[in-house]
Amino acid sequence: MKAGSEWKYAALLAATMLLSSCGKKDEQKRPTPEAGYIVVKTESVALPVELPGRTSAFETSEVRPQISGLIQARLFTEGSIVRAGETLYQIDPRLYRAALNQANANLANAQANREATATRAKRLEPLAKIEAVSQQDYTDASAAARQAAATVEQNRAGLETARINLGFTRVPAPITGRVGRSLFTTGALVTANQAEPLTTIQRLDPIFVDIQQSASEYLSLRRALTSGGTATPSSAAVKLKLEDGSEYPASGRLEFTEAMVDPATGTVTLRARFANPSGLLLPGMYVRATLSQATATNAILVPQRGLARDAKGDATVMLVGPDNKAVQKTVTAGRTIGDKWLVTQGLKPGDKLIVEGLGKIRPKQDIKPVPAGSPPAGGKKQGDRS
Repeated sequence: MKAGSEWKYAALLAATMLLSSCGKKDEQKRPTPEAGYIVVKTESVALPVELPGRTSAFETSEVRPQISGLIQARLFTEGSIVRAGETLYQIDPRLYRAALNQANANLANAQANREATATRAKRLEPLAKIEAVSQQDYTDASAAARQAAATVEQNRAGLETARINLGFTRVPAPITGRVGRSLFTTGALVTANQAEPLTTIQRLDPIFVDIQQSASEYLSLRRALTSGGTATPSSAAVKLKLEDGSEYPASGRLEFTEAMVDPATGTVTLRARFANPSGLLLPGMYVRATLSQATATNAILVPQRGLARDAKGDATVMLVGPDNKAVQKTVTAGRTIGDKWLVTQGLKPGDKLIVEGLGKIRPKQDIKPVPAGSPPAGGKKQGDRS
């Protein structure tokens, strides 16, 4: 090797050693980063689900006539609120009033005949005992009296039927609610057995919301609740989101779950009940319902700032490990609850989860653990730690 080359090599080696020495001194001078941590604990957490649903009337009644005749008048305003028992239509009553008068006359005639036959039977009774008249005559008179009494009861029933039919000429509202449009006008002929209703009444306060849940989700929930695991039945409160994205102001209550699966859609129907005093909800509206069917009794919630995703998309957290070294750990976090992640695997109560200073911490690095929210060393603001 030439003398010039040896000199250059020695100079390069000396420079390298000098830089290495400077780097080690810088590392030795660099302070150990603070790591703000929280202690992992379990708690009971409601597990909300958001499901599609449609509104339906609390009560629906199709108004139909119970007799045949011509409509004389419509006595309500379409779209208004009607009360149960309020007359909606008047059917021509003349034929039914005449039938009532005839039934009254038939009853009076039967009553008169009953009195005559009863008196005759009473007079023949003592004569039959002394054999002044034949026993057959008395038997016939007694039978005629009983027959006349039965005829009175038949005519009394006929009178009641005629009175009821006359009452049916006034078509009342079966329930209280909002009445729809009238499908028949004045002068229309209606019949007792017609298929088409005269109008429809719907009670909209309260109102039902029929919520659809897939059978697979329902089965998973039932297994979790019956397996003796960490899930328990939750409250039946329901929140609604309307088609325009706004929130319905009142909360509802879950009434029941149907004990069958719709074969066409593979869903189970859950019915919730909501107050609807302003009439904002109308039957047939599409809504999104948020409800909690179960509560996780031993859930672990992690602040979102304490959880990251690696290149594979796996959730990772940083923990305070032995000898105050940072330990990176992969966890399972499939959903958020509010502003936190629900961790189902990878953490246990008592773990110290780092949530502050993560920007300066690497795995296996020495750290100075402090409770989250503690004033940082040097008197800097809390935000300077990260």
